[in-house]
Amino acid sequence: MLSDITLGQFYPGNSLIHRLDPRTKIIWTLLFIITVFLAEGTFSYLFLIGLVFGIIGLSHLPVGMVLRSLKPLAFIIVLTLGIHVVTGIGSDVLYKWHFITITREGIELGIKMSLRLILLLVISSILTFTTSPIVLTDGLEALLRPFKRLGVPAHELAMMMTIALRFIPTLLDETDKIIKAQTARGADFNSGNLLQKAKNMLPVLIPLFISAFRRADELAIAMEARCYRGGEGRTRMHELVYGREDYGSFAALVILIFFMAWLRWRAYLPW
Repeated sequence: MLSDITLGQFYPGNSLIHRLDPRTKIIWTLLFIITVFLAEGTFSYLFLIGLVFGIIGLSHLPVGMVLRSLKPLAFIIVLTLGIHVVTGIGSDVLYKWHFITITREGIELGIKMSLRLILLLVISSILTFTTSPIVLTDGLEALLRPFKRLGVPAHELAMMMTIALRFIPTLLDETDKIIKAQTARGADFNSGNLLQKAKNMLPVLIPLFISAFRRADELAIAMEARCYRGGEGRTRMHELVYGREDYGSFAALVILIFFMAWLRWRAYLPW
């Protein structure tokens, strides 16, 4: 299960998506998330699904690896579908039992909400798969820099977000090692009720917290030894510069937003 969590992992490559400026990919991801909520109707969702698979193809990422990022949150996706199916209100009743009423409208709404979650998770995974943590830090800092006038510590925020993202695979690997070590010592994490299973996780959580604090302390010492003093006066070997590919992707994004808006509200337009 832990090996299926791919958040924070970087997949090296030289594809078109890999070469895009990190600011472009971050803006693309944020606006794509907004665009997903504009989807209304079967064609809109099929179009977005096809677009996401097209982006995966341009990224040269293994489809199985990208889809595997959905597995840890499969329960939430199924739960979202089930809640909307059971609580959905509609006139076309398909099944009724006591207080449970399943309608066609509820099933459609549940499928839409589940597809939205899947699209958001996949597009976010593509961002982390195609952008290294260091480059992602530079992109986040550049986007947050205009807010420095309002007192927002752009560099520090970007650094914290990227470090947290970077250490997810490390902590998952550490958790897997601790579970295997405790299992070899006779620990049982599968038997018992829910409360008992939670108690059984204590031999994992305590060493994990100790390891996390130790790694944080080692990282702080390493940064101090390299004279890290925040973002003031820092220079970069590679400055972020928008290229033709970035402008082309922005143009495609604008077309996508207008197209999805037209699909949603075309019935209200005079032409």
